[in-house]
Amino acid sequence: MITELPEVYVVDDDAAILRALARLLQAHGYRVCPFQSPADFLCSAMLDSPGCAILDMHMPEFNGLELQRQILGRQSPLGIIFLTAHGRIDQCVEAVKSGAVDFLSKPVEDTVLLSAVNQALMKSHARHLVQMECKAFLQRYRTLSAREREVCALVVTGLLNKQVAAQLGASEKTIKIHRGRVMAKMQAGSLPDLVTMISRLSREGLIR
Repeated sequence: MITELPEVYVVDDDAAILRALARLLQAHGYRVCPFQSPADFLCSAMLDSPGCAILDMHMPEFNGLELQRQILGRQSPLGIIFLTAHGRIDQCVEAVKSGAVDFLSKPVEDTVLLSAVNQALMKSHARHLVQMECKAFLQRYRTLSAREREVCALVVTGLLNKQVAAQLGASEKTIKIHRGRVMAKMQAGSLPDLVTMISRLSREGLIR
């Protein structure tokens, strides 16, 4: 369970539903930010922080799936829940494939919604930690020189210093020096640590 709860955003064009959801969530200790407009949500929400967004599917400006794409496009760690009275199976499939934590139908039981919110917040926290770690790794990686990046890319594949030297046309002694600088700048205590960092950056599309 999460003890220090971040924001729970509720986006629904129905004012009555917004009030009801806000009362329920606030009664259980959540900090709630209601929005009737998806555009207002995008302008005001802290999209780079962990949290949960409960989205209606059908809204005048654009639908919930479009709003989900906007959130994902901004690399937000928010956990997303859909709550709709008129959801279709194809919409549910698309939402979940894109990472939605749950797709619920109105009216929803309080316990079901609260469980989904807690799950969304836990996943959001985990995602945010990954993003923060990757940000730190990327900051370190950017301190590497072009040559050090070349050495790093070969070292993480498991090549020995002499093999890296042969590929780059350098002496083994020079490669050893570059490798040491890479390990120091990346703050890697071991080769597996360095491999983990570079793999994470690659998976996130932050380096090639």
